[in-house]
Amino acid sequence: MLLRVRISEFWELVDEEFGRAHGRTLVRDHVLMELGNRTAEQALDEGEPAREVWFALAASLDVPPERRWGNDEKERRRA
Repeated sequence: MLLRVRISEFWELVDEEFGRAHGRTLVRDHVLMELGNRTAEQALDEGEPAREVWFALAASLDVPPERRWGNDEKERRRA
């Protein structure tokens, strides 16, 4: 069963991985081929699931797979 990443979780993951200011800049300005040459912000605004946007952003910016669910050890890992 695939579980969704809520938009609040998306922002937590962005802030945790990149820092608040830099993360906001990346979401606004970094164009992702995986999302049809849109930024993460554009994709979210156009209704793309936050989970897909986060994983596209993380892959594009070489976030190691073991950190793609953040540093929280409360079993945030999902299928």
